[in-house]
Amino acid sequence: MTASPALYLEDISVGQRFRSASYQITEQEIKTFARQFDPQPFHLDEAAARASVFGGLAASGWHTASITMRLIVTGGVPFATGTVGLGGEIEWPRPTRPGDVLHVESEIVEIIPSRSKPNQGIVRVRNTTFNQKGEAVQVFTAKVLLFRRAA
Repeated sequence: MTASPALYLEDISVGQRFRSASYQITEQEIKTFARQFDPQPFHLDEAAARASVFGGLAASGWHTASITMRLIVTGGVPFATGTVGLGGEIEWPRPTRPGDVLHVESEIVEIIPSRSKPNQGIVRVRNTTFNQKGEAVQVFTAKVLLFRRAA
């Protein structure tokens, strides 16, 4: 597999799509992340999770977001100047479960060149994280700072 070329602002277009590699999440990872960052019972205990709205053990949405970020950075959208986030909107339409195999599909939805700083712009990217069944477990529409090539 060859690496994708590093992309600058002038290299991208609305509608352009990218797909990451895959990542399988384990029950132990879900519990370890939850103990440290989101210690709610439905992320830590199977019995409590079965009795919850999730009906079973579910990863923290923030864990799913962290995996999504890793997949984007290590093989998703190859922005030359890095994925410098400026904010965004996030949704979790269904839970991430132990054993799920996740991948991210990203689409450039808007490009806004800066009027005051011609060497940069803001790119809106819709990043949808899917499980192995093709079900969206997260949709994150991010605003990313991207630079043009140096003159």
